[in-house]
Amino acid sequence: QEDLVVALAGYKDRMDSFFSYIPGMMSRIGNHIDFPNYSADELVEIAAVMADQLEYDIDQNAFPVFKNYIERRMELPFFSNARTVRNAMDRARMNSAIRTFEKYAIQGQNGGVCTVHDLKAITAEDFQVLLDDIL
Repeated sequence: QEDLVVALAGYKDRMDSFFSYIPGMMSRIGNHIDFPNYSADELVEIAAVMADQLEYDIDQNAFPVFKNYIERRMELPFFSNARTVRNAMDRARMNSAIRTFEKYAIQGQNGGVCTVHDLKAITAEDFQVLLDDIL
């Protein structure tokens, strides 16, 4: 007889609902592991690591805005910990690109010439757009 391992994973409330549909199913699963959600501070740290790995620089003034966004987002449905952070970072990078394009290509600041620092910078403004979307 072959050994079989089946792993079921999901958010606790949804897994509880799943198990409620099949009487006795919960007791047939040998191990149940609940992973706690990350704290807002831990998620901010995850964002900093993501930015560093992607060679972006988050301005120090941007961290409080991002933390506020995460705290508000944690109260909304479909919050998904690090996945929410990854999605927020993707949007912040896009906001950064739009802001940089507007500043240098459209408005022509500095003769239309931007620096590597300008291209790599994620500012409070880039996160504020995310926060404004959920307020």
